[in-house]
Amino acid sequence: MIKEDLRIVFMGTPEFAVGTLQALVENHYNVVAVVTQPDKPVGRHQDTLQPPEVKKYALAHGIPVLQPVKMKDPAFVEELRSYQADLQIVVAFRMLPEVVWAMPRFGTFNVHASLLPQYRGAAPINWAIINGETQTGVTTFFLDHEIDTGRIILQKPLPIPDEADVEYVYDALMHLGAEICLDTVNLIIDHDGQVNTIAQEQLSQEDHSNKELHPAPKIFKETCEINWEQSAKQVYDFIRGLSPYPGAWTTLVSEDGKRTVLKIFKTAKTTLTTSLATGALKEENKHLYVAMQGELLELLELQLTGKKRMSARDFLNGFRALQGAALKVNSE
Repeated sequence: MIKEDLRIVFMGTPEFAVGTLQALVENHYNVVAVVTQPDKPVGRHQDTLQPPEVKKYALAHGIPVLQPVKMKDPAFVEELRSYQADLQIVVAFRMLPEVVWAMPRFGTFNVHASLLPQYRGAAPINWAIINGETQTGVTTFFLDHEIDTGRIILQKPLPIPDEADVEYVYDALMHLGAEICLDTVNLIIDHDGQVNTIAQEQLSQEDHSNKELHPAPKIFKETCEINWEQSAKQVYDFIRGLSPYPGAWTTLVSEDGKRTVLKIFKTAKTTLTTSLATGALKEENKHLYVAMQGELLELLELQLTGKKRMSARDFLNGFRALQGAALKVNSE
C-alpha cells in the first residue's frame, strides 16, 4: 500500500492538533474527513459561534468536517462509516466509544503529549511541568476501552529546560507530535497494519526506576491557586506549569484588608533567605520578592484583575499600597 491509498479520518479540536493535521496534508497523506467539536458560543451574549482551529484548517484545505454533539449518534456513526477509513488518528479530542474507534480496519491511534503510562489525562503538559519533570515526550498508542491505556506504538522524548513554561513545551510537543504521527502512519503502511506494540503495564515493569505514575487530570480555576506553604522550587514549577494559560493566581491582601486577585506568570529562583512570614512581600532595588519557608522567590511578571500583564517593575511603579501587603496563605 502507498500513503495516497490509505484513507485517514483525523479527529482533533485545538491548535495543538492542527500541527499534526497540517503535517499529514502537506506530506500528501489521504485525509478524507475531519471530526471535531461543535462550534463554541463566545461573546458577551454567547451569540457568536467560534469554530475550532482544526475545523478552520480543514475547510481551508477542502476537507469535509463532521461536528457531532454525541459520538454515539447513529446518524453520525453512519456518516463516519461512509468515508470508509482505513485508519483514524486522534489528537487532543475526547473519549471515543468503541463503535467509533473500532471502525477502521487498522484501528484508531492517539497522539498523546506525554511518555505514557505517565500523565494519562487531559492536561499532561501542565502537570509534567508542575511536578518538576526534566523530560516529557509524545506517545502514539491504539485506542481501547479505557482512556490513555492502549498498547504503545512509538514514543519520542523531549527534555524540559528548568526555565521552560507551558508555551515552550506545548510548541515543542506540537511539532514532535506531528513527527511521531507520520512515523506511526508509515509504520502501519509498511506493515499493512500489523505493527509491533507494547502494553503499558509491561513498559512500567521494564522501567526499573519504580517511578510513581502521575495522572494529568483536567485543570480548573481552583486548581490554579498558588499554595505559598510549599517550597520556593515547588511554587516556581507550579507557576511555569500554568503559564501563560490558564495562569496561576493568588490573592493580594493590602494593609487595610482589601483583596485583589493577582495572576503570576513568571518567577525566578533565588539563593536569598528571609525571616519574613510566608506570603510576605519584599521590594528591593525595584525587584519584588515573596517569602516562603525562609526562602525568597522573585516575581517577574504579574497581572492584577482588570489590568494588563506587566513586569514586576511596572507593577511596583503603579501599585502604591505595597507597604504592609501580603499574598494570602491558603490556610488563612
